[in-house]
Amino acid sequence: MKKSDFDLFVIGGGSGGVRAARMAAQRGARVALAEVADLGGTCVNVGCIPKKLYSYAAHYGEGFAESAGFGWEIKPPVFNWNRLKANRAREIGRLNGVYQQLLEGAGVTLLRGWARVTGAHGVRVDDQDFSAEHILVATGGTPFVPDVPGREHVVTSDQMFDLEPFPSRLVVVGGGYIACEAASIFNGLGAEVTLVQRGARLLNGFDDDISTFVASEMGKAGVDVRLNAGVANIAARRSKTSPLLVTLSGGAQIKADAVLYATGRKPNTQGFGLEEAGVKLDERGMVVVDKDFRSSVRSIHALGDVSTHKALTPVALAEGMVLVDRLFGPAKGKRERQMDYDFIPTAVFTHPNVGTVGFTEAQARERFGKVTIYRSEFRALRHTLSDSTERTLMKLIVDDATDRVVGLHMVGDEAGEIVQGFAVALKAGATKATFDATIGIHPTAAEEFVTMREPSRD
Repeated sequence: MKKSDFDLFVIGGGSGGVRAARMAAQRGARVALAEVADLGGTCVNVGCIPKKLYSYAAHYGEGFAESAGFGWEIKPPVFNWNRLKANRAREIGRLNGVYQQLLEGAGVTLLRGWARVTGAHGVRVDDQDFSAEHILVATGGTPFVPDVPGREHVVTSDQMFDLEPFPSRLVVVGGGYIACEAASIFNGLGAEVTLVQRGARLLNGFDDDISTFVASEMGKAGVDVRLNAGVANIAARRSKTSPLLVTLSGGAQIKADAVLYATGRKPNTQGFGLEEAGVKLDERGMVVVDKDFRSSVRSIHALGDVSTHKALTPVALAEGMVLVDRLFGPAKGKRERQMDYDFIPTAVFTHPNVGTVGFTEAQARERFGKVTIYRSEFRALRHTLSDSTERTLMKLIVDDATDRVVGLHMVGDEAGEIVQGFAVALKAGATKATFDATIGIHPTAAEEFVTMREPSRD
């Protein structure tokens, strides 16, 4: 029997695909990775990394304004959009090169072209055929724009980092991570931002208190948040210098230099030959996988945003490591990894930030029954002199039966950095008694999590 060309063939050079390819090659497997676009996928090129860089840029604007309260006398600063874009592009290019070096250094065969599955063990890249013992589909997702009249005039998150010119008036449609972050970023950079969300709340899936609080704080910061509002039509510009005209379902009209749709993402599963090869997709177009990331064709696997598990970059990285352990064995001296989707922390880089880990209050009540809620809202020390009205919210959810802290949520400065540390504690099973026995670092916002003593409700 002819030996396959590769032990593992990875389709997609995003976070999960690159991690799986590298780790498998380091275990001695013969690995190929096919990618038609820039390495790093959405996260590196048009997602997490540029978004966080632009968030930093927006925070400088807030910092300049707040500095007067601390004695600094600064001339009104001037923001250079083109310089930010150029610096970001240079950094992303550097990261693309790092990814290529990591793959080549590990011995991965990098194929530049469109890959298509031709069978349980076959892949065609452009016009060249390869065979593989295992195939990994890690093709990620792409922005989804509904069929609204005038959709040809909108941009998505893939284009928002290179808008030209800078939009003085921006309409953002959506209420999830990307929409809220983009609204905060462009508001901080000086745009007049309207956020249009068809539902009654922002950040569906997050704790109710968090969603309500962050909407209020974004509004105080200058974002015009329109809830229960849909887009009926987007009218074209009458000339190059005239605005787009966005008509909402209630009849209100908004003039905009750009309209950003951030209404969700769909998996990249079309055009890869998956269904023809027998791979089952769900109603959303995602690859249906089992706990071992196997599709309905046992030699074809999927992970990351294209699969039916949780869509977060760190999750895709972890899934890649688990899959490699299962297919090729764990690294020397290590145990085989297992994937656990409980207590995965996440952050939303709105202004102020959101950080969360564990269960929402509603989820906890359904899962555990009796729970006790600890909640604290305050003005951070920094803002006692900054003249900012920004407030911080912290919330703990405790399972009454075990005293275990099963949910921890925060809206405030550096919430992501703070919650990352507490995520370790929740993953380890920390109880409220453990929190109470921990000495806080004073003065910090984070100390509030270990000094909340009185329940707000049970």
